[in-house]
This record gives sequence, structure tokens and C-alpha cells, in this order.
Amino acid sequence: MKRTLKGAAIAALALTLGSTTSADVTVSQSNDPAVSVSSHMTALLGAERMGLDKVNTRRLNKLVSLPKVEFDENRVTYTRDWIDARPKVKGGEQWACLAEALYFEARGESVKGQFAVAEVILNRVDSNRYPDTVCGVVNQGTGRKHQCQFSYTCDGIAENIAEPAAYARVGKVAKLMIDGVERKLTGGATHYHTKAVNPRWARVFPRTATIGVHHFYREKTRTAQR
Repeated sequence: MKRTLKGAAIAALALTLGSTTSADVTVSQSNDPAVSVSSHMTALLGAERMGLDKVNTRRLNKLVSLPKVEFDENRVTYTRDWIDARPKVKGGEQWACLAEALYFEARGESVKGQFAVAEVILNRVDSNRYPDTVCGVVNQGTGRKHQCQFSYTCDGIAENIAEPAAYARVGKVAKLMIDGVERKLTGGATHYHTKAVNPRWARVFPRTATIGVHHFYREKTRTAQR
């Protein structure tokens, strides 16, 4: 008795491609011990080879290629693994100012904490109470010791970037934020401080979030004077 057999690979390709291509091989199922197992295998492999030869090369490559992983930049995962998996970035002057600020203000924070500090800086850029550029916000008051908005710019210590890996990481955070990642961590905060200090303004401004070692605050809305 005989029956038609098809290679496993041909069946899989037929299902995937919707192809009617087939490569039939007739193999004996006799109990005759003279039938060689190797001849069966040769026939099957030959069938698979014939089927693959009939498949368009481009379509075959698509079947065996791994899909590309695309990042949705508005669905950030606030983890070091996620940010480290992103390609290294460079940018213009405003990016450099934000990356530097994150390096000196938050490089020891979690990735989430770094995004939160970036939110504060960009919230200030959007506010009419502060300069309208990142560099303007970061350097506001610089040159007057302990009168600046960001202490690293007026503490008398040179800004030397000694940790390239940390700088590369905050650079990625800075680029994502400048490119428009949703600011959803701090509730519109325009101020922050570490838990180690208690500035006077913190008693007046409403606290909006606590992330890592920082408390975040939003200025009260000004009302018209009568």
C-alpha cells in the first residue's frame, strides 16, 4: 500500500504563505525489512528542498527574520534596563544644558527620578515666571554664589563630568524629554529639593510628588490684586 507524504517544512510554509505549492513524494509503507530508513529520510529532505526552492526569497527572509522592536517614546518604562537599551544620543545646546543639569542634580537618582527633575526644568521653561529656554532656566542666577536656581552652577566647584556612563544615561533622558515625552510624574512641579533639606518655600508651595530622594512642589497660582 502507498500514500503521499509531505515534508513538515512544506506544510508549515503552506499554512503561513497560503501557498498551494506542494512537493509530493511517494514512499512505500511495506513491512518488507529491505525498505531502508535512510531512503525515506532522503525522500523527505528532498521534498523540503524542492518546496523551499519554490518560495520567493524575500518572503522566506521575512519568515526567518526577527521583528524589530520599536520604542513608543510616550510609553516610557522608567527603568535602567529600558533607558540603557536605547541608542546613545547627541543634541543641540538646549539638550546639552538639560543633560548637564540632570547629571549634576540627579545622576544618583533612579531613572524615574531623573525624568522627574527634567520635568521641573521644562515646566519652568513653559512658565512665564522663568526664562523661556532650558539653558536660561538652568543658568538663572549663575554667577551669584548661592543665589542661583540650581546649586551646582554657583557652588564654586568646577563642573567636571567624571562618569561617562551616567552622563550618557541622563543624556538619553534629556533627549526624550525635549522630544516631548509626556510629563506625568510631578503634577506640574516647578520646584524640588532633597529630603535632607527643608527650604522656607517648601512650607508654602503644595507638594505634588515624592520620588526617590526628592520632594516636588508646584507654585501656587497667582490671583489678580484688587
